Amino acid sequence: MNLIFKSTVVLAIVAATFTNNVNMKKINTEKSTAVWTGKKFGGQHTGTINLTSGTLEFENDKIKGGSFVIDMSSLLVTDLEGEMKGKLEGHLKSDDFFSTANHPQATLDFTSIDNKEGYATITADLSIKGITHPITFDLTYNNNEATTTLVIDRSKYNVKYGSKSFFKGLGDNFIYDNFEVEVSLIY
Repeated sequence: MNLIFKSTVVLAIVAATFTNNVNMKKINTEKSTAVWTGKKFGGQHTGTINLTSGTLEFENDKIKGGSFVIDMSSLLVTDLEGEMKGKLEGHLKSDDFFSTANHPQATLDFTSIDNKEGYATITADLSIKGITHPITFDLTYNNNEATTTLVIDRSKYNVKYGSKSFFKGLGDNFIYDNFEVEVSLIY
């Protein structure tokens, strides 16, 4: 009995030691930023989008996991003003683009992580408009901040408007399928 008791205590201590090395960090959604850039022939537009929630999981100071919810209805245009700003925001939220009334949230869930010196290469499931595809990106993290640039192919998420992937004969009136989101996460 004494041996069983000692073994149980040792296992409990070992389990507690490993558990203490795992640290879940909640993302500060007020201080974190996500700035998008969409390009078209001869120009581009930029704006912001907000996180609803998010966490990063660390083990021994290395990224182990992450999960985020993005508020698609928070999409704003920052390079225009007045009527043109309102029109573009409305169009981006419409069924032509992100259909935010029907799909108010997007999600990003880490599925694999390759930690390197000073950063990690992450593969995650990105869900937009209820459609999920993997995306790979490098995430740099240090001092309670993580940064990355996501390159997202909108055509994979049924965002068709002005896309040469779906429409022929657009001439110079096309919008590139890839858009970028520069992310700074504060935790």
